[in-house]
Amino acid sequence: MKYLLILSGIISLALGILGIFLPVLPTTPFLLLSTALFARSSKRLYNLLLNHKILGKYIQGFLDEKTIPLRIKIFSISAMWITVLCTVFSVATKKLWLQLLLFAVAIGITAHILSYKTKTDSHEKHTKT
Repeated sequence: MKYLLILSGIISLALGILGIFLPVLPTTPFLLLSTALFARSSKRLYNLLLNHKILGKYIQGFLDEKTIPLRIKIFSISAMWITVLCTVFSVATKKLWLQLLLFAVAIGITAHILSYKTKTDSHEKHTKT
């Protein structure tokens, strides 16, 4: 069972990393799933993920505060809508059901991202002064 959880965590991590570059894939849920799977199967992989210089800050910030930085919200939503619109107007031009599905998915992901509070730097600025 331990090895199945580790394998699932690695696959989830790979999907989360792909999600950084492919706006159709959500990043946060896959990274959080990887974190949970590694916590149950491998303390070493769990610690490596949480201490990673890029992903670790992202995961820890989300786990601690349940917030998403404004720049990440803007980038994620913009990139996703650009991708969906390009797909609808180039690939799915004659398939109404596919267009509607893509719009529904994009609306759902947008709502999900916007449902989280926006992380502000005001707390960090106050603690530095």
